[in-house]
Amino acid sequence: MRFRLGTRGSPLALTQAAMVAEALAAAHGWPTDTVETVVIRTTGDRVQDRALAEIGGKALWTKELDRALLAGEVDACVHSMKDVETVRPDAIAIAAALPRADVRDRLIGAASIADLPHGARIGTSSPRRAAQLRRRRPDLRVALLRGNVDTRLAKLAAGEVDATLLAAAGLDRLGRDGVGTPVDDMLPAPAQGAVGVEARADDAATRALVAAIDHAPTSACVRAERGLLAALRAGCHSPVAALATVTDDGVRLRAELLSEDGAAHVAGELAGDHRAVGALLAADLLARAPAAVRHLFDG
Repeated sequence: MRFRLGTRGSPLALTQAAMVAEALAAAHGWPTDTVETVVIRTTGDRVQDRALAEIGGKALWTKELDRALLAGEVDACVHSMKDVETVRPDAIAIAAALPRADVRDRLIGAASIADLPHGARIGTSSPRRAAQLRRRRPDLRVALLRGNVDTRLAKLAAGEVDATLLAAAGLDRLGRDGVGTPVDDMLPAPAQGAVGVEARADDAATRALVAAIDHAPTSACVRAERGLLAALRAGCHSPVAALATVTDDGVRLRAELLSEDGAAHVAGELAGDHRAVGALLAADLLARAPAAVRHLFDG
């Protein structure tokens, strides 16, 4: 048989696709060449000079992959789950998640956020990271920095910015585990560190094959965090951070919402069933949020 796995073409995306292919082959006893990686170039890969929120949001990472999946050109698609928009087509289902990696951000260019020089220029394309940095250091200047990991590191090395933040999981998967300083006190993006696999909702056979590699604790946490996003009706401009951890009877979900300048914020946590806790925490946060935060979460 031949199993076709759709992926973006960046080095990190290809590494993650290889992880999924290896897991599928191991789970089913397939020869290593059973899984064919199909590279699909996305709009998000092509357009690198503007923030995603200005040109279509997270769908720029997924729409071409979705088209190929729904057209039957591939059997399943691999995604960094933090880059998958909250509302997905009914015809597509999340079929599995691999064990979650390090959820933290890493600061590159300084030993800590406190050590950044006054007025330092920080490169990021993430509204969440920008707001969290501005909350802690209003003096910092935030500049747009997009591209794959190597592109961002090259721009940092060239002096375009003084520092940047990147996901530890991506750096580790690319063999850059010694790059940057982990930031332990910033909540990550929802689903950061998680690799997911999507399949057609009506393709029961493929969903069953992919389900064999699902890591249930990761899936529960990702669904709780995505449930929070859905209930918040968060958009691409909405700075939101969230992290769920597994407990004996469900998950514990922590989250914070921020204004774009970081001056206002609200935070909270709640434990419960992963299918319900996101909506419950979202309602609590929105009820307590300052107006400068609440208006960013109206869909």
